[in-house]
Amino acid sequence: MSVAPQFCRALFIGAPASGQGKTTVTAALARHYRRQGLRVRVFKTGPDFLDPMILEQASGAPVYQLDLWMGSESHCRALLRSAAAEADVILVEGVMGLFDGEPSGADLAALFGLPVLAVIDASAMAQTFGALAHGLAHYRENLLFAGVLANRVASPGHTDMLRSSLPADLRWFGALPRDAQLALPSRHLGLHQAAEIADLDARIEAAADALAAGAHLDLLPPLVDFGTGNEDSVDALDDSSVSTPLRGCRIAVAFDAAFSFLYRANLDLLRQLGADIRFFSPLKDAAVPEADALYLPGGYPELHLRTLTENESLKQSIRFHHARNKPIVAECGGMMLLLETLETHTGERGAMVGLLPGGAIMQSQLVNLGMHSVTLPEGTLRGHTFHHSLTQTTCLPLTHTEGRRGKPEAVYRIGRLHASYLHCYFPSNPQACARLFAA
Repeated sequence: MSVAPQFCRALFIGAPASGQGKTTVTAALARHYRRQGLRVRVFKTGPDFLDPMILEQASGAPVYQLDLWMGSESHCRALLRSAAAEADVILVEGVMGLFDGEPSGADLAALFGLPVLAVIDASAMAQTFGALAHGLAHYRENLLFAGVLANRVASPGHTDMLRSSLPADLRWFGALPRDAQLALPSRHLGLHQAAEIADLDARIEAAADALAAGAHLDLLPPLVDFGTGNEDSVDALDDSSVSTPLRGCRIAVAFDAAFSFLYRANLDLLRQLGADIRFFSPLKDAAVPEADALYLPGGYPELHLRTLTENESLKQSIRFHHARNKPIVAECGGMMLLLETLETHTGERGAMVGLLPGGAIMQSQLVNLGMHSVTLPEGTLRGHTFHHSLTQTTCLPLTHTEGRRGKPEAVYRIGRLHASYLHCYFPSNPQACARLFAA
């Protein structure tokens, strides 16, 4: 089936490694173009929860994840096409190094024809900057390369050295200075949540100012046609393509500073399936709202141990929900809430809900990381795992995830309670998702 062209200006922001400042640059670009009166949509490559929070504040629009393995090519194409229909500029922040992973950020950029802007931390280099930029630009023949931006530059003289090192065929996009006021604070799972950074908007504004002062952004990103591709596949954003087995189902979704690792695409799908979503805060609310199902996503329960321990009425309401044989889907931090105890890495311990025997203990190092799938009675779902805690329980697993890398994760079932460290991407199997939450 032929498709009309859907053009939109776009950039893919990549880097030679993690920690180069992709999020800062992407946020600065989003704010810069937004200041020009342009409608900006930003995406994040991979299963990241934290960077999108920053990018939403910078762009003023929802941010979705693009992952070819979790969501499929057709799903990612549908997300991009929908954004192109309403935006003037699309920015896609990469993940890790440009060529890292299977599929990599470069795979995504090449598949959708996204021109790559390489962000390079130049704080400890001079002319080698040009060699690194040349390598990124020419490592793959089918990759469109828009240019290079230097980050954490020490001085105007340093900027001149970096710029002069570039081959003639590489466009200089500009530089950001080494400035603590532009940096974004981080902790063990990544950047701080946007709501926790009191001066986040000031940091984004400062980064946009610095970018505009030292950049060549008078030319907009190249036009990309997002209307191409296989139209025989289901458009994941078309409401008419999804049945509504959850019509009339009320789903209580935990969402606050302790439980915020939510894919927007997951919430969209639940609504498309017919569900009525009701948010609540395990930190502030005395009870779960009256609902047919409960969704406890991941987050940082360990940072709010005392508040969760003391909110006994909320914990009792979760126990009551489970006693009525209503579905509970708990992921990572949500599963930790359902254990008997949670212990921080400093040894502080608090009592949790107690529906799962045992406890979770925070570790000083990463315990598991990777993309995983899991085959359940409801169907096979894909997602990812990323945590710094160890769970000790006598509960026998229903099954284990299958990791593309990293160790398998146990999946626990007690009645209608489903719990695991796996963060599921619901659009990977809408029918399985519906069965998990169905009354």
